Amino acid sequence: MKKELLIFGASGALGKGASEVFLQKDYDKIFLFDSKTEVNIKHEKVETVKVKDLTLEANVADAFKSVKPGNDKVFFLFNTIGGYFGGKNIWETEVIDFEKMFNMNLMTSFLIAKHFSLLVKNSAGGSILFTAAFTGTNPEAKKAAYGASKAALIHLVKTLALEGKEIKLTANAITPLVIDTPANRKWIKGDYDSFVKPAEIGELVHGIFNNFNFVTGNIIQLAEKFSIE
Repeated sequence: MKKELLIFGASGALGKGASEVFLQKDYDKIFLFDSKTEVNIKHEKVETVKVKDLTLEANVADAFKSVKPGNDKVFFLFNTIGGYFGGKNIWETEVIDFEKMFNMNLMTSFLIAKHFSLLVKNSAGGSILFTAAFTGTNPEAKKAAYGASKAALIHLVKTLALEGKEIKLTANAITPLVIDTPANRKWIKGDYDSFVKPAEIGELVHGIFNNFNFVTGNIIQLAEKFSIE
């Protein structure tokens, strides 16, 4: 059985770090989807797909045309796409900012889930994993738009896990507290050693995909790391 992996948001810090891990694993082909041109990973099993605005279904459908279904294939998808807005109370939040969070964090995920499901339906099976957020299950002040969009994503994932049984599709999500990225290091003060690294997340996601036929419906919280002396 062939194993093919799709990564959305491949040029971001999480996407890059995870991709480096996945390249060392047993996937027969890896598709890197991104709207930017900085995805310069050169490897015989890698195909880079440039995408347009993924809040529009036509663009998502076009992206998936690069991937061919098959009864001899199992597909995996790791979605790292998302956006952040915060720092304002609900009464200070503009409608446009609220809508932006739902478009970036929910609409894109819904469309990716829909078209990946259709791919899996015409193949041997598959699994999808989304990047939600800690605040999606643990509300924080001044993050209402962001947290609500991630909470809605979590609901989507749990529903997809139930419906996916019909087509041999499993669905899970991670909810990181802090990922060790250059951007997070700039605006979050703390112990950087406690931040979860993109490569560590890549290893975790690969482990889930390795057991995809019975691991589903899980919202996996990634907390701060601690050291064992």
